[in-house]
Amino acid sequence: MTTGSGVRATARIVATTEGLPVLAGEGPLALRRTRAPGGRHRVTVVGAMSAPLGGDRLAVEAEVREGARLTVDAAAATIALPGRTGEPAHYDVRLGVGPGGELHWLPEQLISARGSDLRMRTRVELAPDARLVLREEQILGRHGEDPGTLTTRLTVHRAGRPLLDQELAYGPGAPGGWNGSAVLGGHRAVGQLLVVDPELAENPLPARMLGESAVLTPLAGPAFLVTALAPDARLLRRVLDEVRTAQRDSTPRLSVR
Repeated sequence: MTTGSGVRATARIVATTEGLPVLAGEGPLALRRTRAPGGRHRVTVVGAMSAPLGGDRLAVEAEVREGARLTVDAAAATIALPGRTGEPAHYDVRLGVGPGGELHWLPEQLISARGSDLRMRTRVELAPDARLVLREEQILGRHGEDPGTLTTRLTVHRAGRPLLDQELAYGPGAPGGWNGSAVLGGHRAVGQLLVVDPELAENPLPARMLGESAVLTPLAGPAFLVTALAPDARLLRRVLDEVRTAQRDSTPRLSVR
């Protein structure tokens, strides 16, 4: 739906062991069922129009019910662009994974174009034995341009208890120092990889540096978070993919490809 202050659109996915009983997109959020290995469902988000623009309010909801396995990816990067009114855009992601379920949330990069203002919020609710692989990548500005304003918040609860609550802000209007040596140090690509797997309770990974600009941090639960910086999107993806491959090899029950 389009209003005077922007587009309102919600996409919803429900996955069960039998299939995808709910697969509904609106406006710029088109959903496509795509091929996946046996026993797993896969949905690709296809951008049907330029979004989010200033004033837009977009949302994606994905529910993985008991025992189901779902991968959600995207056909292309998302570009936050300025709108005509000067209002910020809002993009909300709400994810739920039931008992024995598994979700791989693997969107493409979010690009913060000059003059844009995007507020993005991701909320995740996990059952005690649910599995999650979640990747986020933010690119601050297109080639040769300054970034827009980008604020993101990631909140994860497992068995009703907080696992992670993290807010990041970049660009004009963000707290001072976001581009200083103690934060981005001039890098323009920043990403995270969150892995939640009950097997990590018995075999937790130690905290360690992963090269010069990435770090693995174990969380207070069967989970770890990798945070990485890079000069561009290609190098950032390489770092996060290497971690996913290593985790796949060390925890065979969790296929992170």
